[in-house]
Formats: sequence, structure tokens, C-alpha cells
Amino acid sequence: MTNDEMRKLGEDNMGAAMSSFGACTKNAQAIAAEVADYSKKSLESCAAAWEKLASAKSLDKAAEVHSEFMKSAYEDFVARATKLGELYVDLAKEAYKPFEGVFTKAAMKE
Repeated sequence: MTNDEMRKLGEDNMGAAMSSFGACTKNAQAIAAEVADYSKKSLESCAAAWEKLASAKSLDKAAEVHSEFMKSAYEDFVARATKLGELYVDLAKEAYKPFEGVFTKAAMKE
């Protein structure tokens, strides 16, 4: 391999690494925003459930409030976990994408 080829390969790899880093940063910010939003909404719904629970006039009403809260919390958790899973898949795809050409070139040279 000549010096020019080595230099070009180094430049290509650096460009791919910087593109991958940019994609990772963008997706990590989306994941952090999703987690922060979930945490905020979870605390708000918990506080609202406590208010309803405190104002319940009977044990049946308290059990109903608790049951509704638990069902809602579970459904929200599953939805958010699914969303986070999708964000992590996107992160992996975006991080890999800049290196596809590099790997293809390396495989062709062998």
C-alpha cells in the first residue's frame, strides 16, 4: 500500500468515525430526552394518583384509584420501553452507517 493510499484510508476512517460520533451524539440526546420526559410524566401521574387516593371516601374507591394507576403506569412503561428500544436500534444503525463503505472496501481488497 502506498503512502497516498494509507493517507486516503486514514482520512476515510477519520471521516467515518466523526460521522458515527455525530450520529451517536444526536441519538443519545434523543434517548436522554425520552428518559427525562418519561421521568417527569411518571412523577406527575404518581402525584395525581396520590391526590385521588387521599380524597377517596371509601376503601373500594381507593382500590379503584390504585388499580387504575397501576394499569396506566404499566401501559406507559411498556410504551416507553418500546420507544427506547427503537431509539437504541436507530442509534446502532446510525453509528454503523458511516463505516459500511469502509468495511466494503476492506473486504474487496482481500
